[in-house]
Amino acid sequence: MRATFNELIAYLKNPVLEQDPNTDPKYRLTKFFHLLVISIISIGVLTPLLGLVEASGLVDMENHAVVEMMEKFPKIAVFFLAAILAPLIEEVIFRAPLPLFKDRQAFKIAFYVFALIFGLVHLTNYTITTNVLLLTPILVAPQIILGAYLGFIRVRFGLGWSILLHACYNGFFISLSFVGLPT
Repeated sequence: MRATFNELIAYLKNPVLEQDPNTDPKYRLTKFFHLLVISIISIGVLTPLLGLVEASGLVDMENHAVVEMMEKFPKIAVFFLAAILAPLIEEVIFRAPLPLFKDRQAFKIAFYVFALIFGLVHLTNYTITTNVLLLTPILVAPQIILGAYLGFIRVRFGLGWSILLHACYNGFFISLSFVGLPT
């Protein structure tokens, strides 16, 4: 896992449009699971910061689109929307276009811009207030980081892999949120 993490960090410092030549399914599944664990751990590291924002009362984290969706729809519908439909749509919008940027510098800019926009789009999950706008970098940091990770796997392995990673990531956190909720 350490090798995958180091490869990811090196890539994020200097993203290039270069596929991984190793197409062995076992190799790719191993890298995929490493990236899933790294993604989950990354959020774990940011959770105390988000908890601090919530505890401060500056942003009402209960007034969030996902919380509202979970109150209005059955669990299976929430799971479908969050773990299947959203990853499919978001990956087509934010990761599919990456190979169109053939120039090295243009690709690098596009890679970062798509990750940033992906994160900022998730700001719509909150009721926009002055505090939400001021705390935007903290509130969407998890999505910006995830967007970069998804860009990495998309370029290295293909769009299907970024959709799968996104779906598993969302599925993991949606499933966690279901623990203790009434059916």
